[in-house]
Amino acid sequence: SLDELKKVVVAYEPVWAIGSGQAATPHYANKIMRQLRSWLHDEYGFDVAENVSMLYGGSVDSKNAKNFLDEEHIDGLLIGGASLKARTFVKIVKSGRI
Repeated sequence: SLDELKKVVVAYEPVWAIGSGQAATPHYANKIMRQLRSWLHDEYGFDVAENVSMLYGGSVDSKNAKNFLDEEHIDGLLIGGASLKARTFVKIVKSGRI
């Protein structure tokens, strides 16, 4: 149902970023998320497209987290290896929107 689709969370990580230590640029990640949201809009309508959460993952760290979160179509972050370092993870959490 459409109500169930609104609960979906999409996590995007470029295949070349997996385990590489290289993140996409926030602008590039936002562009991909915008395209995904546009597809959702075309397939399922505005309400679904606006309610699906879009997460970026891929070498997110305390230096780039805020830049990703400042992008319009990135709703949150999928933290990998940086979540294993408590101080780094806390910095990332603090960079988020509240």
